[in-house]
Amino acid sequence: MEITERAELTARAFWLREPGQGEIRDVELPEPGEGEVLVRALYSGVSRGTETLVFRGGVPENQYGAMRAPFQDGDFPAPVKYGYLSVGIVERGPHDLVGRNVFCLFPHQTLYVVPVSAVTVVPESVPAGRAVLAGTVETAVNALWDAAPLLGDRVAVVGGGMVGCSVAALLARFPGVRAQLVDADPARADVARALGVDFAAPADALGECDLVVHASASEAGARRSLELLAHEGTLIEMSWYGDRVVGLPLGEAFHSRRLTVRSSQVGTVSPRARSGRTYGDRLALALDLLADPAFDALISGDSPFEELPELLPRLASGALGGLCHRVTYG
Repeated sequence: MEITERAELTARAFWLREPGQGEIRDVELPEPGEGEVLVRALYSGVSRGTETLVFRGGVPENQYGAMRAPFQDGDFPAPVKYGYLSVGIVERGPHDLVGRNVFCLFPHQTLYVVPVSAVTVVPESVPAGRAVLAGTVETAVNALWDAAPLLGDRVAVVGGGMVGCSVAALLARFPGVRAQLVDADPARADVARALGVDFAAPADALGECDLVVHASASEAGARRSLELLAHEGTLIEMSWYGDRVVGLPLGEAFHSRRLTVRSSQVGTVSPRARSGRTYGDRLALALDLLADPAFDALISGDSPFEELPELLPRLASGALGGLCHRVTYG
């Protein structure tokens, strides 16, 4: 019986062996103890921004500490086990959690043991396959807390990736807000339509914006974002460029137009959120918002877990396009 138990607690995990090369390794798990759960993965999601940057080895050395994922093993640049969009079913743990689908900020791994406090129950109204977007929608929630759009604001979201589309989807719910998703890829128009938001190519975007949320991770996108702002407008910068240096036109009319550039990062709950809001509150809100089937438009592909070593190089190079690529566990 003891041998059977240990066999059941052998998991498989995706590791970055060295920048640009991944592999799947066996992992021996401890028995779940008091206050812990054993979770069997159903789905995980690949963050095309941060995770592909990690895969390329683009994390600056002075950001190694700040960029650690909650259950990361190893250190940057490699070998490292990295990821934070996992949905699974609780197999062992407190009675009220066993059999429930949960979201956890865990890397790509078939089975894992974590504290009860590390999992959030997925509402029954949210399919497990859609719940992999919870971390991305949570980032969008934090950005809108930072941006604090007002009734009647004119807003552009520049960059139609996972984060930008999530921000646009939430803005579409704001009454009286003129929201437009801006991206150089015309295929994003179909996604914008599914999310219920207007779409434009960068050259055709509506200007005189009170707010612009930038999420394209490109210098051209950041420059265009500044151009779209109205007098005293605010740019919320969500892109993380890693070790790349980005130039912005902070001369010209930047000062005379009294523009503001503010960063937004999910690692801290926005100070503009209502007093007392916690990380748990923010994630629970994101999961509740995912009851809207419109978010299915952000899932653009599926691959089995075993294919991750071949999949990540294609995602990191841009050879495989789309938005959220979902990993399935048989």
